[in-house]
Amino acid sequence: MQNQHQTPLLDALKAYTTQAHAPFYTPGHKQGMGISQPLADLLGTKVFQADLTELADLDNLFAPQGVIQSAQALAAEAFGASQTWFLVNGSTCGIEAAILATCSPGDKIILPRNVHSSAISGLILSGAIPIFVNPEYDPVSDIAHSITPASVEAALQKHPEAKAVLVVYPTYYGVCGDLQAIAQITHQYHIPLLVDEAHGAHFAFHPQLPTPALAAGADLTVQSTHKVLGAMTQASMLHIQGHSIDIHRVNKALQLVQSTSPSYILLASLDAARQQMALHGKALMSRTLELADIARSRISSIAGLSMLQLPNLDQTRLTVNVSGLGFTGFAAETILDEQLGVTPELASWQHLTFIITLGNTLADIEQLVQGFTSLGKMNHHCHPPSGKALIVGDNLTTVSPREAFFAVSEILPLAQTSDRICAEIVCPYPPGIPVLMPGELITPSALEYLQQVQAMGGLITGCADPSLKNLKVVKNQCGT
Repeated sequence: MQNQHQTPLLDALKAYTTQAHAPFYTPGHKQGMGISQPLADLLGTKVFQADLTELADLDNLFAPQGVIQSAQALAAEAFGASQTWFLVNGSTCGIEAAILATCSPGDKIILPRNVHSSAISGLILSGAIPIFVNPEYDPVSDIAHSITPASVEAALQKHPEAKAVLVVYPTYYGVCGDLQAIAQITHQYHIPLLVDEAHGAHFAFHPQLPTPALAAGADLTVQSTHKVLGAMTQASMLHIQGHSIDIHRVNKALQLVQSTSPSYILLASLDAARQQMALHGKALMSRTLELADIARSRISSIAGLSMLQLPNLDQTRLTVNVSGLGFTGFAAETILDEQLGVTPELASWQHLTFIITLGNTLADIEQLVQGFTSLGKMNHHCHPPSGKALIVGDNLTTVSPREAFFAVSEILPLAQTSDRICAEIVCPYPPGIPVLMPGELITPSALEYLQQVQAMGGLITGCADPSLKNLKVVKNQCGT
C-alpha cells in the first residue's frame, strides 16, 4: 500500500513556485510577469506562477521517472489499475490512443454506434475498420442505452478476427450495461475490452455506485477526472490492467495525440483529485448520492415531470422528461438557464440531464427544484416530438472513416447530399455522438433529424458549415 496522503507532483510544483531564479524557459509570460492585466485581474497571479514546463524537478510526461511517475503510480492504486497515465488533452486523446494501441490499419474493432466523436477520430487516425453494434433502445424513455452482451457476442461470431471491443460505460445519461458479461465474452476471443468511462471516474469510491470498469473486467478504461471529480477541465486518466495490451504501444500512441507542452496545472490537479478521492472519496460520494436522492424525490413529485429510473443507472445523474409540461428539452433548457438560474448538462428532444457531483451543494439542489417548480407553472403550448430517437445505426458505412476523411471531397447544399458518402463528423453537442461520420451514406432520416435538432435550438458541431446549409461529401463516390 502506498501513502495516499502524498501529492508528489503537486508538492514539486508548489516548491518550484517559491524558488527565486531568472527564468529563461517557456512559457513566455515567465510565471505571470508578462500576463496581461485583465487576465491577471480575473485569475489572480498564483495560477501563472505554477504554469511551468518540463523542468528538472518536475519530470517529463512522456518519459516519467520522478514526481509524475510517482503521482501516476498513486493514481493506479487508488483507481484499481496496474498502470495509469495522466492525460492533458482530455479523454478524447485517451480514446484515440486506446484504438491506436490495439488496432493497425485494416484491423476491425467492434464498438457501439452511439460512441463519442473521439472514437471516430481514433478510427480515422488508426485506419481501423468499425464494426458497429446498435445500442439497446428504450421506447419508454425514448433513449438509446448500452450495447448488450448478446449483440457483442453476435458481432464477434461474425467477425472473430476483430482486434478489440470498445464499450461506452456509462452512457451520457448514466446508464451502465452489463460490462462484466461483455468482458467475459470479449476475453473468450482473446482480445482486449476498451471502455470509454469518461463519466464514471467516481465509480470506484462508493458501493452504491455502478461497478468500475476495471473491476468488471475491462483491460483499458479512460476516465474524465474533470467531469465528475475535482480535476480541472481537460484533465483525464487512462488506466490499464493485465497483459493483453502492449504498454509500449500505449506510450507511443499517447505521444501522437498529447501535447509536447503539457500543462502542469492540469497534471497537478489530477494528483490532487486522486488524493482527495483516496482519502475522502466515500464520504464525498455519500453526500453526492444524498443530494441526488433529494433532487430525484422532489422533482418526481412535480406534476408533468418524470425521471429516468433504471436498476443499472448512476444515481448521481438525473435525466428529467419535460414533455409532460409541453416543453421540448431545448426550450426548457433555455428557460431554466436564462430565467431561473439553473444550467443543465444536456438538453435533448424530451429530456434534460443534470450531473450532480462532489462540488454541488444543498443550495444548488434547492435552486434546481425551484426551477422545475416554476417551469411547471408556466403555460406552454409546444408539442414535443415523439417517436423513436435517431441515436443512429441506420446509416450504411460504405468505406472506412479514414478513407472517406482523406478522400477528395466537395461541399454540396444539404438537399443534394442524400445518398452521398459523408466526409465529415456531424454531431449535436453535447453529447457529441455523431449522427453522420466519414464513410457513412447520408440518409434522409439523418438529415431530417439534424434539421429538427437545429430548429429546436440544439448545437450542431463538426461540419464545415455550422449553419448546416451545406455538407462535405466524398467527391468520387469511392467504394460504391
